Amino acid sequence: MSERTPLIGQGHSNGASNHHRTGSLAKIRAVLTAEGEPSYLQSFRWILFGSWWNVLLVFVPLSMVAHHLDWDAALRFSFSFFAIMPLAKLLGEATDQLSIELGETLGALLNASFGNAVEIIVGIAALLQGQLRIVQTSMLGSILSNILLVLGCAFFAGGLTHHEGNFEATGAQAASSLMTLTGITLILPAAYHAAYSLPPGGNPPAPDDGTKHGLLLISRGTSIILLVLYIAYLNFQLRTHPDLFRRRLHPGEQEEEEEQEDKEMNLPAAAVALLAITLVTSFCADYLVASIEEFAQRYEIPEAFIGLILLPIVANAAEHFTAVWMAMKGKMEITMGIAIGSSIQISAFVIPLLVIIGWIVGKDLTLYFANFETITMFVSILLVNMLIQDGKSNYMEGLMLIGLYLVIGLAFWAS
Repeated sequence: MSERTPLIGQGHSNGASNHHRTGSLAKIRAVLTAEGEPSYLQSFRWILFGSWWNVLLVFVPLSMVAHHLDWDAALRFSFSFFAIMPLAKLLGEATDQLSIELGETLGALLNASFGNAVEIIVGIAALLQGQLRIVQTSMLGSILSNILLVLGCAFFAGGLTHHEGNFEATGAQAASSLMTLTGITLILPAAYHAAYSLPPGGNPPAPDDGTKHGLLLISRGTSIILLVLYIAYLNFQLRTHPDLFRRRLHPGEQEEEEEQEDKEMNLPAAAVALLAITLVTSFCADYLVASIEEFAQRYEIPEAFIGLILLPIVANAAEHFTAVWMAMKGKMEITMGIAIGSSIQISAFVIPLLVIIGWIVGKDLTLYFANFETITMFVSILLVNMLIQDGKSNYMEGLMLIGLYLVIGLAFWAS
């Protein structure tokens, strides 16, 4: 009997192992077959035909044809410009559908990662083509678009439907403080450059500029630090202090029930859609960036204006609509999360990430912006900080933010 005991135990072990393997395979099969969930046909039909906004998808093949047949620069730029708008919305919808399945924490992390996917794709496309000025102006423009135009329109629209909007001031201040820090990190390279060598016009350093080595060292080191701080901020917001980012109820006020988002796609379909849309967006972004220089020269439009104003409007179109709609419904926490949160993603995650990618591929992207751009960003952050410190908003504050954005746009058009 004693000799048979190990054999019996081994048999049980194999049986348990086989049972575990069978159970895992059954779970994988259940996910792939989408049991009890929307079918693949329903999922892809919803993502493609679920919104009138998707009519603009016709510009996707047009942009590809225009690029490969070398049509006029205006057509190539315009087709790619309008193609990215619905793709940005579809990226957000696919991400939201994945978030429903993955849960609150993983979903929030996924939204944080893909929330600015269009900006990352456009930035990488411009970086690989050596368009460093387009990278810088488009990133700066995304920040200004979110904190001035998106937040300003949301405050204005919310102020027209409600006498006053309320949001949790502590969480907003924590977010704006990190945004202020990232603004300071852009001032330091400019100050370093001004202290040693300032070329005519205050443009970024030429390859033979004596400060370039120092700027690269500062920028790359700062980028690593900012990425660490961004990861810490996500942990702070999602795990350790999430209560700071939820509105506190006043005495006698009842908590509103959270609207559950409808599940329109199964998990594999949402993942496939996300990858496919990202791939198509990368091609359209590449076509867009390739047409900017010729388009700007032929029609005498400043490249800085294209990067700072036009490109961010495309990338933030879907977010813009959502932020305004949430403000009109009185859900200012969501509005702040979209506008301020997206700006933090750009300044503390996307820009440092692009600097690191440039380092890897041999493109000398730095955190040194022209003096005018640096001042523009800092005064914008200053105004936003002053307006949100009381945890309240109204339509007049929205008009102030929109007004500053228009003045900045006018200044860059004149450049």
